[in-house]
Amino acid sequence: MRKLFPQHGQAHSDVMDALRKMKLGDSDWQNGRVPLYVFDGGQDVFDIGRDAYFEFFKENALGGRRAFPSVLQMELDVTDMGLDLLGGPSGACGFMTTGGTESIVMAVQTARNHARASRDQPDMRGNLVVAETAHPAFDKAARLMDLEVRRTPVRDDLRADAAAFETAIDADTIMIVGSAPCFPYGVIDPIEELAELALRRRLWLHVDACVGGYIAPFAAMLQRDIPAFDFTVPGVSSMSADLHKFGFCPKPASTVYYRDADMAAHHGFEFDAWPSGTFMTNTICGTRPAGGVAGAWAVFQYLGLEGYKRVTAEVMGFVDEYKLRISAIDGLRIVGDPHLSIVAYTSDTFDIFAVAEELKAKGWVPGLLQKPRAIHQMMSLVQARALDDYIADVTAAVAKVRAAPAKETDLTASY
Repeated sequence: MRKLFPQHGQAHSDVMDALRKMKLGDSDWQNGRVPLYVFDGGQDVFDIGRDAYFEFFKENALGGRRAFPSVLQMELDVTDMGLDLLGGPSGACGFMTTGGTESIVMAVQTARNHARASRDQPDMRGNLVVAETAHPAFDKAARLMDLEVRRTPVRDDLRADAAAFETAIDADTIMIVGSAPCFPYGVIDPIEELAELALRRRLWLHVDACVGGYIAPFAAMLQRDIPAFDFTVPGVSSMSADLHKFGFCPKPASTVYYRDADMAAHHGFEFDAWPSGTFMTNTICGTRPAGGVAGAWAVFQYLGLEGYKRVTAEVMGFVDEYKLRISAIDGLRIVGDPHLSIVAYTSDTFDIFAVAEELKAKGWVPGLLQKPRAIHQMMSLVQARALDDYIADVTAAVAKVRAAPAKETDLTASY
């Protein structure tokens, strides 16, 4: 039955009570039972991000140029700091967006516009060549712009295959894509190989670092084995990196970066054929919450390099222990060799989705892969709180599945 618009307003306390009552049916993410969506860098990081967000709760980032110069300055500061972190050369440019999908859509649009201009083909359709592990946001972007996406198989190590890319490339290719890391397996694609291909074929290479952009650099500083993936690799044209993932900033906040101003010149939208004059934005959205900008600026200032290294060390230490303890459970193995905090595990002897069913019954939200069938988690410190309980429940679930005949499961992998 359709909910009717209320005839009369309610008291503040009653509205808040209703909200809290609705939340009682949500999954218990605070205690680590959700495998993605929420990222935790510690209570102090949450507090500074929240406080900064609400300091700019009413301001609109759309009005940064005309009404809220503080918001524009913070946005410029965030992208400058991000470019410093990601090896941006002199002349590199960046923009804030509301999320990874918007960053990717903007990068695809920019590459398309750049290709049309540089090739003098204003009606060029074009195609993208990506690995099968690339995020669906590239397909969403292509669908919006009537582009073609060519997905290629990955290598045995689950990383993008430059040779398969080369086979798929033709005269209409406008972009190739590498992930740092890919979402399904948590591995960083061989960006240096893809960059060599991009330079040789004079193509735009986008690195989707929405997951890894604000953790991989700090992991590398901690001497972790992190393959080169950013603008220090010649041939990388653009990058996307989410602030609200492992930047631990309030949602919604992401960034998209370009190697030089010529590329970035094709990013924005401008229109003046209406009575109100020129309308110009650097995002798909018009109105954007200034709180997301302020929150990102504040978290960067609060943590700095040393703070991010500290949090990254905690996250990666937890991930190491997680992988070790999962691998110690008889019948389970880690899928591939994850570089960061995305980890999937499977079994060669029993149906891992049956294990997921048991975990679901105990209140866990099971992240799943369909190729191969696996249990999947993108972890931060929020999952660390529940490690002992999780391992105990996985161990019990595996024992139950091994002891009982296989049952049909209606679970399906979904984001």
